[in-house]
Amino acid sequence: MGGRLRRGAAAFGRLVWDLPARWRRSIQFRVVSVTMALSIAVAAGLGFFIAQQVAKDILNTREEAAAAQATSGFSDAREYLASSGSTTDPGEVGKAANRKLCAGSAGEQYQVAMKIMRPEQVNTSCGNLYPASLKPLSGHDQGVDAGSQVPLFYDVTYETPSGQTTTELALVYGEQITTDDTTNPDASYRADVYFTFPLSQDQQTLSDMEQAIGVAGLVLVFALMGIAYFVTRQVVLPVRMAASTAERLAAGRLEVRMRTKGTDDLASLASSFNNMADNLQAKIKEFEELSRVQRRFVSDVSHELRTPLTTVRMAADLIFEDRASFEPAVSRSAELLQDQLDRFEELLADLLEISRFDAGAAVLDAEPVDLRDLAQRVVDNARPLAEHKGSVVVIDAPQESCTAEVDTRRIDRVLRNLVVNAIEHGEGRPIVVRIAVARDAVAVAVRDHGVGLRPGESSLVFNRFWRADPARARTTGGTGLGLAIALEDARLHHGWLQAWGEPGGGSQFRLTLPRTTGAELLRSPIPLEPEDSSHHQRRAGRSGGDGPGTGGRPAIQLGSAAAASRPTTAVPWFDAGSPVLDDRLGEDK
Repeated sequence: MGGRLRRGAAAFGRLVWDLPARWRRSIQFRVVSVTMALSIAVAAGLGFFIAQQVAKDILNTREEAAAAQATSGFSDAREYLASSGSTTDPGEVGKAANRKLCAGSAGEQYQVAMKIMRPEQVNTSCGNLYPASLKPLSGHDQGVDAGSQVPLFYDVTYETPSGQTTTELALVYGEQITTDDTTNPDASYRADVYFTFPLSQDQQTLSDMEQAIGVAGLVLVFALMGIAYFVTRQVVLPVRMAASTAERLAAGRLEVRMRTKGTDDLASLASSFNNMADNLQAKIKEFEELSRVQRRFVSDVSHELRTPLTTVRMAADLIFEDRASFEPAVSRSAELLQDQLDRFEELLADLLEISRFDAGAAVLDAEPVDLRDLAQRVVDNARPLAEHKGSVVVIDAPQESCTAEVDTRRIDRVLRNLVVNAIEHGEGRPIVVRIAVARDAVAVAVRDHGVGLRPGESSLVFNRFWRADPARARTTGGTGLGLAIALEDARLHHGWLQAWGEPGGGSQFRLTLPRTTGAELLRSPIPLEPEDSSHHQRRAGRSGGDGPGTGGRPAIQLGSAAAASRPTTAVPWFDAGSPVLDDRLGEDK
C-alpha cells in the first residue's frame, strides 16, 4: 500500500513538474487550460448570482406568507384573550390560546408562544418551542415599538423528540397584547405573543439548490473543456502531422507526405505542404545529380590529366636536368616550368582527394601515433621555408606521451598545411606549435602573429579556394584546397578543426582528435582563443595581474620530441619578454 502511494505521489509530482513545459510546448494544452479557468470563473459567477436571486425570492415569498399568517394570528389572539375573563388562570389562558392559535398551523409551518405577565411572568407555547429563547418585546431591546409586527431573524431553541435541544434560524413576529378589566383593574395583564416560522426547510431547499447549481457548473466546465479539446484537436492534429512530416523530410526521408482529406483550409494546407515537398524532392534530386556529375567530372578530369601530365613531366625533367647548357632565359623558363608542374601535380592530387571525400570513399587507416613526433617531423620539414620567411617555429609539448589512434598520412598532411599557412601568413614573427593531451582527447594548436583574420573569416577559411586577400599571391605554391582537405581529414577522425583570429593579432588553428578511433569529443585540452589575444590582454590589464599573460604572450616551453624524453628539469622555460627568447626566436624589438 505504501509503495503504491509513493509511486502515485511520484507520478503526481512529475505531472506537476511537467506542467510548465507542456504549457510552452502544446497549444492544445494552453487552450484547454484557459477554457477551464474561464469556464470556472463564469460558472462560479453565474451560480452565485442565481443562488442569490433564488434565495431572495424564497425569502420574500416566505415573509409574505408568514406576515399574512401572523396578522391573522395576532387578531385571533386579541379576541381570545379579551374574552378569556379575569378570573381564569393565566397559565391555562396561555395554553388554551396557544392550542387555538396553533390549530391552524398545517405541518407545523409555525409555532406560537406567549409570555403573560399577571403579576409574574408565565411562559406557554405549543409544540417543542422554548419561549425563554425568544427576545422580549420592548422598544429598547428590539429597536421597534412594542406592538409592531416587524419580522426578526434569529436563532430559536427547540426540543427534539429525543429530549435534546437544538437551535435553528427562524422568522419571528411578535406583538404585545394588553387586556383591560374595567371592573377589576388588578386583573388586567399584558401578554407578549410570538409567531415563529422555522427556516430549516427553506435552508435545506437553498442548500439543495446550491448543490444542484454546483454540479451543473462542474458539468458545464467539463463539457466546455471537452468541447475545447475536441475543437483544438481538429486544428492542432494536422499541424502536428505537418511538423512530424517536416522533421522526417529534414532527416532525409524525402518520400513522406501528409494525408489530405476533404477540401477545407487544413486540407489545403496539407496539399500545399505536399506540393512543397514534391518540389523540394525534385530540386534535391536535381542538385544531387548535378553534384554527382560535377564530382565525376572532377575525378575523370583529374585522372585523364595524369597521362599527359606524366608525359609533360618526363619532358620537363629532361629539360630541367640540361638547363645548365641553355641560355639564361631558357634555363630560367625550365625552372619555372618545373615549379609549375610541381604545383600542378599537387593540385591534381588535392582534387582527387576532394573527390574521394565527396564520394564518401575516403577510408581511415588508424594506428597509435605520438603527435609530438609527428609535429616535430612536420616542423623539421618546414624549417627551410621558415628560415626563408624569417620565422622561427617553436614546439610547446608536454613531457607525457600524446598518443592517439590516427591515420599518420592524413594528420601529417593536416599539420603540414597548418604550419605552412602559419609561416606564409606569419609576417616573419615566431610561430608556436602547442600540443596538449587530456584523458580522452589530444590537441595541436598552431599560433602565428601575422595578419590574422577579420570577424567572420574563421568559418570561411576552410572553404575551397578561399582567400582572405584575393590579391595576395601564394608564394609557397599552395592549391587553395589544403584547409578544406584538412577539415575533411579531421572529420574523418571524428575530430575538430577550428580557427581563431583577430586583425593584426595573428591567428590560431586548433586540431582536436579523440585518442580512440570513433570516440566522441566533449572538449579540447587547448582553448581556441590563445592567452595572448587582445581580449585576454585587456582583461589582464584591468585585473592588474603579473601572470604568464602579462605583456601580451604567455610563457613558452621550448622542447621537442627528443627533449621530451629527458627529465623535466632539462626542458628550459623562457619568459616571453626575456632577451633569451628574443635571441632564440629572432623577434623584432
